Amino acid sequence: MATIGSASFSAPAHIHAGLAKPLAELRAFWRKFIAMAFNPYRPELHYMRGPGPAWRAKHPGHKN
Repeated sequence: MATIGSASFSAPAHIHAGLAKPLAELRAFWRKFIAMAFNPYRPELHYMRGPGPAWRAKHPGHKN
């Protein structure tokens, strides 16, 4: 009678499970960092910086 044996050369499952969470967290951090660093939307460029021409027309002698 012949027996069939198998040998596993990869790391045990508990070692992979131990590395999976830190790598996933690191990958998530870098994805979020890159998304925030290279986001083209800059809301501070769209906010009003002061009174506009209509306000100046209503208040001709006021300096602002």
